[in-house]
Amino acid sequence: MQNEIYDGYSASGAVSQNTVLRKTYTLLGISFIPAVIGAVASTQMGFNIFALFGSPWVALLVFFAFMYGMIFMIEKNRYNNTGVALLMVFTFGVGILISPLLQRTLGYSNGGELIGIAAAMTAGVFLTMSTLARKANINTSKLAGFLTVGAVVLIIGMIASWFLAIPALTLTVSAGFAIFSSLVIMWQVRTIIEGGETSHISAALTIFISIYNIFSSLLQLLGIFNGED
Repeated sequence: MQNEIYDGYSASGAVSQNTVLRKTYTLLGISFIPAVIGAVASTQMGFNIFALFGSPWVALLVFFAFMYGMIFMIEKNRYNNTGVALLMVFTFGVGILISPLLQRTLGYSNGGELIGIAAAMTAGVFLTMSTLARKANINTSKLAGFLTVGAVVLIIGMIASWFLAIPALTLTVSAGFAIFSSLVIMWQVRTIIEGGETSHISAALTIFISIYNIFSSLLQLLGIFNGED
């Protein structure tokens, strides 16, 4: 099980925090390769999975079925190489799912610039929150409780914004997801440091989803403030 993918054990046989953190960052970096491939390929082809099904309800069900189905399977294999393969499939799929947002943004007069700004801001948030996780005094238990409640509220808000199409609601939900996901990165890194997370696959999955949420939320916000959304 664990010894299939881990090589950094302490004298007691426990996986060291440094090993988990190092492997998490390595796997996270690799996971962006299929994500970029999926996003670029589907964007160039003009593929829109949400338009494919016609009904927004069907598209929503497919979206959640893919996201949570893959998350469940990855977590079931969080200590073996199957989990790594599933994570690559998941990130490729996420790249396809973000394609409609990229296509819409590229339709703006300064779309390429907005994507570059969102990517740079996302990288900055990740580096900042990762650094804070190492230095700040964080109560991970209380933060986890807050994030659980926040996740429920944001999912409800996201569904509502999809169907109500109220600009103010979309703005609020996008900003909420950006803040929420930033805190998730800090919580996940801190949990690894404290020894509460022993699977780099699970940790990389959590951070990847957070980065995806931050990037997509920033694109939404930039589009709104750009006056073209």
